[in-house]
Amino acid sequence: MAQFEPLVAEIEEVKTQLVYIAAEKAGGMWKPAKFLQKHPVSFPFLLDENRAVTKAYGLYHALGKDAISIARPATLIVAHDRTLRYIYRGDNQNDRAPVDEVMATVKRLAGSQ
Repeated sequence: MAQFEPLVAEIEEVKTQLVYIAAEKAGGMWKPAKFLQKHPVSFPFLLDENRAVTKAYGLYHALGKDAISIARPATLIVAHDRTLRYIYRGDNQNDRAPVDEVMATVKRLAGSQ
C-alpha cells in the first residue's frame, strides 16, 4: 500500500481508482481499523472477510512459511470495461508489484479510453 501513496496525484490525474483489499476479518488478528488509524491511506480499504475475492483470483494462501489463511500480496488492474488487464501475484508476503510497471499499465489503459 505504502508504495502507491506518493503517487496519489498521478493516479487521480489519469482518472484511475485504487482500492486496497485485505483478506482479513474486521476483528481479525491484524486489526485493520486500528492499523488504518495509525497508518491512514488515500484510497478505499475493503475487507474480504470470507476470502471470496482472494479465492476467485487465485490469491488465497491457505498455509505457507509466512502465511496462514490469508491472501498473497497482489496487484490487479481492472479496466473500465471490467476486464482484468494486469495481475501480479507475490511469491511471499514481502513480494510486491513493481510500481513503475503498474503505473505504465494504468497510464496505457487511461490513454486508450
